[in-house]
Amino acid sequence: MPATPAWPPASTPRLFVDQPLASGATITVEGAAAHYLLNVMRLKIGAPILLFDNRSGEWLATVADAGRRALNLDVGRQTRVIEQVPDLWLCFAPVKKARLDWIIEKATELGTARLQPVITDRTIVERVKRERLEAQIVEACEQCGRTTLPELGEPVKLAQLLADWPGERTLLFADEAGGSSLASVAAAAPAAILTGPEGGFTDRERAVLTDHPAVRRIALGPRILRAETAAIAAVSLWMGQHGDWQTAR
Repeated sequence: MPATPAWPPASTPRLFVDQPLASGATITVEGAAAHYLLNVMRLKIGAPILLFDNRSGEWLATVADAGRRALNLDVGRQTRVIEQVPDLWLCFAPVKKARLDWIIEKATELGTARLQPVITDRTIVERVKRERLEAQIVEACEQCGRTTLPELGEPVKLAQLLADWPGERTLLFADEAGGSSLASVAAAAPAAILTGPEGGFTDRERAVLTDHPAVRRIALGPRILRAETAAIAAVSLWMGQHGDWQTAR
């Protein structure tokens, strides 16, 4: 006998909706999301779609009716409960647009719980377009299967970040001037990683950081890394040692 096809198919689109989901609910999708589903994915009545709401996990819905600019979705069964991501923050100096988008996208995919822009002495980009970063977060979550959105903090100066730092959270300072290997540092959750701007940290900032009781200075290998590479390399190393990368799927 032929095998029963998997349902929903692996090609089923995923969509974030900022409203509570429950079995039997009807969700109306408009705007850019509706345009994508109707004109790019070309969904028809009865087509499946996976929804997540950052509250209750992931749900399987079907297209109930579709107009030219909107469609209604009937929510059926829950497919996944909401996930618990590792308690890791990424604190990073904003960089130029495309590279900043890359940090946001990849850090979201890797499972960080919070993304915190930090303004340092050598930060070139001090104004961050929050709407664009939020859109990058949503798109990355839709693509990688996350059911929770990472928190996005408002940009804060380094001095203020350290003044308000929660004492129970280790801050791993990725110092281009060198430091201990991450494997040799006690850095289990709750933890955070701090990476700098294109020009690196100043000597004054380095002194302030190394004097802070929550800070642990780490190195990221023998080569000079771009700011965006350092951020994602550090998150990857931490996730491999202390995160959920050993969790079976």
